[in-house]
Amino acid sequence: MSYVLRTATPADADAARSVMLDTVYGDLRSGYVPRWHRDIIDVEGTYLRPERRTLLVAEAGDGRIVATGAVRDEGPQSPPNPEWIARRFPSGSTAQLCRIYVRPEYRRLGIARAMVRELSAFVAQAGGYTALYLHTDPSVPGAEPFWRSIAREVCDERALPGGGQGIVHFELPLPVPASLSASASGAVAVAAE
Repeated sequence: MSYVLRTATPADADAARSVMLDTVYGDLRSGYVPRWHRDIIDVEGTYLRPERRTLLVAEAGDGRIVATGAVRDEGPQSPPNPEWIARRFPSGSTAQLCRIYVRPEYRRLGIARAMVRELSAFVAQAGGYTALYLHTDPSVPGAEPFWRSIAREVCDERALPGGGQGIVHFELPLPVPASLSASASGAVAVAAE
């Protein structure tokens, strides 16, 4: 299977929203919750217009959008996250990776890893960030092992008194502009293994 990883355009908003909503209903089983998922409805206003944010999509050979991944300049909020996490990753100077979702039939092909690489390149190019943060729900199949393979755990809420929200917070090394890939602003064609 091959796919092209590229920056989303307004024409991709509906297809990207579909990938995201299918994930929150299917894998996360939370359904749409406005306070958590407002960005999914306003893809353009949240990710496509602001300069320090982006949304990438993976487009399969048949033209279908099969994965998403985004960066936003907002750190985790408290509540619901622990207060010390919110202080460690403040909005404005934190690049948060989010909505890295891959349709089930396209998982384990390297799409998420390529997405993280390109999103990290975007963070380096944007500049002004002091941290690269993400959190994951360990109940999503494959999510926790994937993030543990490339990021450093900051807090596993399951170990907190009461279990918190049950999510795991991670930090990735902050990329430097010198390590930018040549494709940071273009499309990357990939033949999945």
